[in-house]
Amino acid sequence: MEDEVKENNYNNLTLKQQKFIDFYIEKGNATEAAELAGYKGKNLNRIASENLSKLDSYIKVRLKQLEDKRIATADEVLKYFTSVMRGQIKDSFGIDASLRDRNDAAKSLAQRFGINAPDKENKTDMELRIKVDYGDDEE
Repeated sequence: MEDEVKENNYNNLTLKQQKFIDFYIEKGNATEAAELAGYKGKNLNRIASENLSKLDSYIKVRLKQLEDKRIATADEVLKYFTSVMRGQIKDSFGIDASLRDRNDAAKSLAQRFGINAPDKENKTDMELRIKVDYGDDEE
């Protein structure tokens, strides 16, 4: 909940604060981030320290946003498998996906949607014998 509030309020930060956050994430050095963001003065260390304290939750939210951009969503994965299955994806040499790759993509999609393809290994005949032991009748 707090992250949602901070994420919505990220745009309410000053441009310098937003730049500070992005430069801090990129460089890992608060003083350098403060300077690159446009803060001036002899006390950049103090300004950087204050910004780190004041903007900590915003930094965490921004890191999560960046992480979310790098990690594929379930929807993206499904779209990718679909495009491979349909032969819409080519490799770096412009060659179509192999039939095996397309079948693997189709199987992955089928598995995701709970569609079970017949499996040869599951086609076995079994005989079940049950023996019930009632014990001795001589009691």
